[in-house]
Amino acid sequence: MALPADSHVHSEWSWDAVRGSMERTCARAIEIGLPALAFTEHVDHHSWPAPVDGPYANDRITAAADPAGLFTPPAFDAAGYLAAVERCRERFPGLHILTGLEMGEPHRFGGELSKILATGPFDRVLGSLHCLPDGDHYAEPWGIFPHRDPAEVVREYLAEVIRLVSTTGDFVVLAHIDYPVRFWPDPPFDVAAFEEEFRAALRATARSGRALEINTRLPLHATILDWWRDEGGRAVSFGSDAHFPEAVGLGFREAAAMAEAYGFRPGDTPYDFWRRSL
Repeated sequence: MALPADSHVHSEWSWDAVRGSMERTCARAIEIGLPALAFTEHVDHHSWPAPVDGPYANDRITAAADPAGLFTPPAFDAAGYLAAVERCRERFPGLHILTGLEMGEPHRFGGELSKILATGPFDRVLGSLHCLPDGDHYAEPWGIFPHRDPAEVVREYLAEVIRLVSTTGDFVVLAHIDYPVRFWPDPPFDVAAFEEEFRAALRATARSGRALEINTRLPLHATILDWWRDEGGRAVSFGSDAHFPEAVGLGFREAAAMAEAYGFRPGDTPYDFWRRSL
């Protein structure tokens, strides 16, 4: 089976990809037989408390926090990024390289999204939900789980996904609908316990006409893809969410086989979404 395009990749142009390298990622993509990839760099605006201890403590983020302990991701350098993509297109002519963005909480930052898109072109724009309200601030699920009921957090996350995809924002893929599961404090995660909430979020995404991402950083549970089909989902994309070259395309053979088993088929070009017929 031919590998699909990796439509969720980060390089040194993402603020959190400290091991990222656009050129080495392209070389790795060719080495493993990927036909195409999209560098979907982070564009985030929410500030959140920098952890000072525990498994998610990060000296670099702590050092960049303000006096109140809040970290604000640095601004995205669109011009530098686009120039780097062009250099890689020249260096790797056999690899189809798409430009892209991963917009964090685009339903809350529509104006900022429009401004960045105007600096484009950007071929593949992902909408993602990383942060939820937490008291006076926002925080990622791993920062909320220790002081709130984890099941409640997951339900709140999926309700927020509905608000995200119900906007008219210019993103075409919903990234990692299962993002909180990465940090679930008491594995294994019982996806069936959240069927109603997942189905509602998937239904809203399908009605918006967007594609669902099969993110392989934490393999998507097959049940979620089954629900996506049931709720009218027509298209999927594949994303490794790689933040360093060696992670690009990881798990894609298994993910592609799963998508094919649920009726999704490749498009006309290597970088098209996989779709299913009615």
